[in-house]
Amino acid sequence: MLKKTVVLILTMVIFLSCDNKDRPPKPSNLIPKEKMADILYDLYIINAAKGVNRKVLEKRNLVPENYVLTKYEIDSIQFAQSNNYYAFDTEDYASIVESVKSRLEGEKKEIEDLQKQEQVEAKRKRDSLKALNKEKREQKKVSKDSTSIK
Repeated sequence: MLKKTVVLILTMVIFLSCDNKDRPPKPSNLIPKEKMADILYDLYIINAAKGVNRKVLEKRNLVPENYVLTKYEIDSIQFAQSNNYYAFDTEDYASIVESVKSRLEGEKKEIEDLQKQEQVEAKRKRDSLKALNKEKREQKKVSKDSTSIK
């Protein structure tokens, strides 16, 4: 009986401690979800760019995070408070992140399609140049042959 009571009390303590987390208060200057998605999108792009072109950014003395904050006319505290507020509700935050992810995937597909088109166009140009050069060589050969026959 004592074991059951202890287990019951521990279960209640765990249950109540998990429920004790309060949602962060809604900031007075909460960033709207759509704007938050745009900010996160830009931050993802910038973080990717930092990995690829870090020296270019450093050379131009650019601080990407500051650029994003300035672009959206917000400060770091407003962003942090809004991010914490949305992140507390995982489903809400997941929907924001999912919209960013689908936007990134859409743009990735557009870029891949453009790259394929550029490759096809480059191949077409190379093939045209090869055909033109081959034609010129054949004309020179015919021209040489006809002058040597005379």
